[in-house]
Amino acid sequence: MSQFFQIHPENPQKRLVEQAIGIIRSGGVVAYPTDSGYALGCHLGEKKAIDRIKRLRALDDKHNFTLVCSDLSEIGTYAKVDNAVFRLLKAHTPGAYTFILNATTEVPRLLLHPKRRSIGVRVPNHAITYALLEALGEPLMSVTLIPVGEELPMTDAEEIRERFSADLDLIIDGGACHLEPTSVVDLRELPPVVLREGRGDVAPFRD
Repeated sequence: MSQFFQIHPENPQKRLVEQAIGIIRSGGVVAYPTDSGYALGCHLGEKKAIDRIKRLRALDDKHNFTLVCSDLSEIGTYAKVDNAVFRLLKAHTPGAYTFILNATTEVPRLLLHPKRRSIGVRVPNHAITYALLEALGEPLMSVTLIPVGEELPMTDAEEIRERFSADLDLIIDGGACHLEPTSVVDLRELPPVVLREGRGDVAPFRD
């Protein structure tokens, strides 16, 4: 059975955030709210936790995992960012976007696409997510919580508890989330390529 924390979506309680980070650091898998549905997260490079998330989402090795970062400087540690890409990222973060970039050597190999060495990065606009990242001091390995056979992310923590309590170590209830997933934009080469149109406005990437 997972633990269930109710954290305020605008003023996250520091005590609960620190407890959540303890669970993540000890190898736990957590469901947490973002600006585009709930997501599954774990400590970067924690193989057992990543394998659990893969099984839960039925993901193969070709899935682009995402590093949820607190800011642009953190993205620059894990992904290759030139000046043109930096300007695009600066204009659209934080927000409901996942950007595909070439990974640096700081990214654990088990997170990389087997052929492209690419990684997803994102900076969500959500107070709970930011509080977690600030307390953790590094990115969360993350994927959107979309149940197998469904197309939209889960948006309600109580429903997550009913369906996945046995599979998770912690569920953070931060209230209802938006139904749309992130927009996914490939920035490995310019001009950008929109891979998925979601909540983030993709018009700037099609001009």
